[in-house]
Amino acid sequence: MEISYRENPIIELKDFMAILERSTLGQRRPMHDFAAMQTMLDHANVYVGAYDGDTLVGLARGMTDFVYTTYLADLAVDVDFQHQGIGKELLIRVKKLHPRAKLILLAAPAAQGYYPKIGMQRHEHCFFIDDVNEIR
Repeated sequence: MEISYRENPIIELKDFMAILERSTLGQRRPMHDFAAMQTMLDHANVYVGAYDGDTLVGLARGMTDFVYTTYLADLAVDVDFQHQGIGKELLIRVKKLHPRAKLILLAAPAAQGYYPKIGMQRHEHCFFIDDVNEIR
């Protein structure tokens, strides 16, 4: 079946969690905490889904200010559908939604080599903190 793409589709929690699991991103998300997962789903403001019929097989989920930055929180493609250009197409479609905004993401360990291959630039100045008590 041909893959179709939908911008800002309505996504149910079960479908969100399923695509994360089938893409391996679920290993790095709080999948046991349904309330947190629902909050993650509710508060992103840009989505592009890839569908095989009615089945979600790829998802780009992020937050944007529409002009300066789009932060992509998830780029998930079902492992059975990888290496078909779905991830790249999801990125293209997210970027086209807000063309002025710089598209930024943190790569999953297994995807470190993927992003440079499709033309994304590595940035060495990324910082993060998990707990406010870590700020000195």
